[in-house]
Amino acid sequence: MNTAIEKLYGYCENHSSNEPEVLRQISRDTHANLLKPRMLSGHLQGRLLSMISQILQPKSVLEIGTFVGYSAICLAEGLAENGRLITIEANEEFETKIKSNINLAGLNDKIDLKIGNALEVIPSLNCRFDLVFIDADKLNYIKYYDLIIEKLNIGGLIISDNVLWDAKVLDTSKNDATTKLLRAFNVHVQNDNRTNKVLLPIRDGLFVSRKIK
Repeated sequence: MNTAIEKLYGYCENHSSNEPEVLRQISRDTHANLLKPRMLSGHLQGRLLSMISQILQPKSVLEIGTFVGYSAICLAEGLAENGRLITIEANEEFETKIKSNINLAGLNDKIDLKIGNALEVIPSLNCRFDLVFIDADKLNYIKYYDLIIEKLNIGGLIISDNVLWDAKVLDTSKNDATTKLLRAFNVHVQNDNRTNKVLLPIRDGLFVSRKIK
């Protein structure tokens, strides 16, 4: 991210709601102790996820790709009374850290962590969802989308992260597998007549789809 963009995002963060202290602690710990801390949703995107969840007040949320639990905690802020959030993480090495962060946020009774391959876990979930956040391995984005759209209630949202991939989706000279897949994913979502959608240039790109039929 270039300096001008970083300054702009800093300005946006400074004029948005404060990052809750528990999330600030999680962010500091992640940046200090883990590789690839950029995988964290962060202040601005986290507040957007929280606001969307609070507007929707979902009874059931699914997150595909937990990392350390930051975004799961944000999404859980808007859960309806007795609502639940299921989050799936493929890397078992993150399990202890995730559980610690969920406990730090006081959300043990709201968030259900499942360690495993999301392509295997999702079909085993015998429930429907009001809100889904996709932020896992990009090569399976289309598969994840096709699996969960059938489990999404009418009026529910799918939010897909990193769909601009550092603007590589615009660069015709970039043809690595991930960039090509994300281009295909964006077209796949665009052409799905079951949804209304908007692609937002927030952080690394958020594709928001609302199921209408």
